[in-house]
Amino acid sequence: MKGNYKGAPARSLLAMALAGGLALGAAPAMAQSTGATIRGQVMADSAPAANAQVIVVNPATGLRRTVQASEDGRYAVAGLPPGTYRIEVQSGGQTTTRELTVQVGQTATLDLGVGGVAETATTGEATTLDAVQVVGAAVETRTSEVATYISNKQIEALPQNSRNFLAFADTVPGVQFITDASGNTRLRSGAQSANAVNVFIDGVGQKNYVTTGGISGQDTSRGNPFPQSAIGEYKVITQNYKAEYDQLSSAAVVAATRSGSNEFQGSFFWDYTMTDWRAATDFEKRPGATKAESKQEQYGVSFGGPIVQDRAHFFLAYEAKEFSTPKTFRIGGGYDVGDLPPELQAQFGSGTYTSPFKEDLYFGKIDWLVGENHYFELTGKYRDESETIQVGDERLPPAGTYNTNDETRVDLRYQLTAGDWLNDAHITYEDAFWSPEPANFIPGYYLVTGNGGTSRDGTLIVRSGGGDNYQDKGQKGWSIQDDLTFTGISGHTIKMGVKYKRVDLETLEQNRYNPQFFYDVNESLTVPVRVQFGAPVAGFGDGTASSDNSQFGIYIQDDWEVNDHLTLNLGVRWDVESTPAYEDYVTPAEVVTALQNSNTNLPNSGVDINDYISTGGNRDPDRNNWAPRFGFSYDLNADQRHVIFGGAGRSYDRNLFDYLQNEISKASWGQYVYDFNTALHPCDTATSAPCREWDPRYLDPDYLRSTSVSGAGREVFLMDNNLVVPYSDQFGLGMRNAFEVLGHDWQTEVMYSYVRSHDGIAFLLGNRRPDGLFFPPTPPDATDPPPWGQGFAPFSNLILGQNALETKTNSVYLKLEKPYTRASGWAATFAYTYTDSEQNSPIDGFPGAFNAERIEDYGWFPGKVPKNRVVASGIWDGPWDLTFSGKGVWSDATPRYYQNCNVSAWAYCYFDSYTPDDDFKQVDVAVEKVFDTGSNVALRLRFDVLNIFDWTNYSGYEDWRGGAGEPQNPLWGTPNAIALPTRTFKLSIGIDW
Repeated sequence: MKGNYKGAPARSLLAMALAGGLALGAAPAMAQSTGATIRGQVMADSAPAANAQVIVVNPATGLRRTVQASEDGRYAVAGLPPGTYRIEVQSGGQTTTRELTVQVGQTATLDLGVGGVAETATTGEATTLDAVQVVGAAVETRTSEVATYISNKQIEALPQNSRNFLAFADTVPGVQFITDASGNTRLRSGAQSANAVNVFIDGVGQKNYVTTGGISGQDTSRGNPFPQSAIGEYKVITQNYKAEYDQLSSAAVVAATRSGSNEFQGSFFWDYTMTDWRAATDFEKRPGATKAESKQEQYGVSFGGPIVQDRAHFFLAYEAKEFSTPKTFRIGGGYDVGDLPPELQAQFGSGTYTSPFKEDLYFGKIDWLVGENHYFELTGKYRDESETIQVGDERLPPAGTYNTNDETRVDLRYQLTAGDWLNDAHITYEDAFWSPEPANFIPGYYLVTGNGGTSRDGTLIVRSGGGDNYQDKGQKGWSIQDDLTFTGISGHTIKMGVKYKRVDLETLEQNRYNPQFFYDVNESLTVPVRVQFGAPVAGFGDGTASSDNSQFGIYIQDDWEVNDHLTLNLGVRWDVESTPAYEDYVTPAEVVTALQNSNTNLPNSGVDINDYISTGGNRDPDRNNWAPRFGFSYDLNADQRHVIFGGAGRSYDRNLFDYLQNEISKASWGQYVYDFNTALHPCDTATSAPCREWDPRYLDPDYLRSTSVSGAGREVFLMDNNLVVPYSDQFGLGMRNAFEVLGHDWQTEVMYSYVRSHDGIAFLLGNRRPDGLFFPPTPPDATDPPPWGQGFAPFSNLILGQNALETKTNSVYLKLEKPYTRASGWAATFAYTYTDSEQNSPIDGFPGAFNAERIEDYGWFPGKVPKNRVVASGIWDGPWDLTFSGKGVWSDATPRYYQNCNVSAWAYCYFDSYTPDDDFKQVDVAVEKVFDTGSNVALRLRFDVLNIFDWTNYSGYEDWRGGAGEPQNPLWGTPNAIALPTRTFKLSIGIDW
């Protein structure tokens, strides 16, 4: 059946083109994505050292691996945790020792020699290793992956506003770490939303299956997904990732956590900034405005060491954040504070409010090495955060929302090595929930200025009372995954993996749980003109939905060194997910009847209602998710200094349960509107279904909900019976170069990238006019807007969910990097991204586009990505144990979408876009002093200055251009929200032992 879906040809084209070229051999596959690999060739007396023994040892932990080289002297040691390793080669009675540092998920090529044979490696120190021992930091060049490594030195040294380890990912071309006006953070790559990102910590994906944000805990949160002190290092892969990476269609972040070592070590930190240490925002500089009280305090401790020397270790970390962020109030409709009732004046106060946030993060890890071949890890993370959100502008504190984020993750890992085989197995458990609820469970109060008649919503002056956001959404369950690496075929590292996950997805969505009453300031402050409220639908539930999802995925990957020049990365993966809540859903009989009798069922409506009527047996999981991935790298001189690379691949993400559950939650929790018959807003209770005479009993939420229990008049959401999984096709070609300037090694990378994403979910209006059309065949007039409320009795609106969203992105990446080495004492990075992107809808946030019949009718809009973006950073170990660092970001403004109703008639409203004139600019600097106490204890004192030039960066604009027949809004396009920080001084104190 899915072959008839309009997206099917595009989905199969790349698969057929690439699958034919995958020469995968006949063997299993990969160690987990965080494990590093050291590979190369052993030479003795200018000839391959057949059957040489290579021993790799981490002196800090005692981890030891032994392999035997093949007949042609080739060897590979896979699955190594990031760190510095002593490499001992034994051949013909001779022994040579080397030392090399490898990074997370890296493949380092190190050719070794015994008997005076010269050796080569890609290192941060040198490219010819003739000394008896050399310490080098490996740099991966012979790979098709477009990856950038974020070292522990960068994490510790570079300035930052919040201890979110993902903040450093924006030093990578094509990646943005975005902080909005409320302090919420998210990571995105290219033109796709944050939902397309996945983060793998110690090889385990952190995907959010229910709500937006890409990873769990990043939906509307100022919090950090993981304690920064527990992150050792990570890499960001923006393209050409290998087959082991799943559930993403843009960037993959691969992080490795810190472990204990054979020495007891600990660290404590405390960061602080406050009101007097930051510059006022532009809004706080306005006449009569005051500077809101603000505070950012972060503190934590980490500690690790041996349980049994060289065998077992532990590591613990705790971090906390306590933020108080300023919010500014304003009065709408041209009114002043003195025009408000006394109670609202008191709530308005000085015009500012401090929004609190608190987070606690815990992490623990135990590792245990049994002999040389058995390695165990047990890790656990707990996150607990709370904050008050949705306060500011016309919304006063009582109407705010209390938001909590709770997350628990546990992972048991077992690695088994046996000769050329490495098996890496995980058993994991997760429990993560995002739960906003009204700060006060009382009726909401909207004070508006209406113009009489139907303008009951009017212009908002101020809002108070109880809020209307009541949700509880999350996931909990377990998974098992197993990854296998085989290196027994010369020149091949063959990897294979399988994952099964059983996770319960749960949502509670009771919008307008607190009824919201509208009062016209021109009429009465005690008798409302309208109420909006939610109520459970008798016999259908209470707005909750749940689904016992199962996920299954397999992959195979061959990293094939064809010769000294050419390396091929060939892989394919297949994934499937079953969502019983969607697949087994049965469309209620009364909805089916209404559909069959509706205008939408007319032949010329453009909608086949049978595509949306579910019988409980006509929906299946999308099983057509074959994702081939092909990459190559060609080393021009076989010295890893000039490498051409490229690749093509497909990557599947997943459909968020928050979208799929709408037809269940909306069917069991209706949203209703009553208009009250008043002098300035008359209505006829006999002819108008929502019209009511005012009764004070309506102020009782229970009584109000009891008056509408049938579900009539509510909106109905229906999903397409043939939904498929969103995916992206990615193509890229580039070149890497390593060169030396004044004795320092530099790496450069330039690349062209094209990404096309397909099949994102969008919701459209399914209502049709009496003639079956969305718009009349002739140009509409003021009486012909989109058919809201038409032709779907006894319900109000029909909302249809389908695969429709697409993006296309052309990018050029330029990267220049001088990695940090202890010998040089400095590092520098430069990343430039040029992006030309488009998306086929003006959707921003919830994917609903309701004033056009089809997504195609909107045309293409500029992608929400800056055209040009530059990020530069630097670190320098100065005199007197001082470390200086800095980071600068410069980018064009991001395009914005808005609904343009500044036309002759409301029916002519259309979506448009514009790009503000205000570019983004921010430079942060930091200096740290380490005091040597003469003992094992060191003191650290650090000063950060964020946004040192106090450039103003806006995060919000007035997008209302004006109503039909009205003059253009003079404030249109003017800023109304600021992205913090302004110039801010931050003090940090630390103790290391």
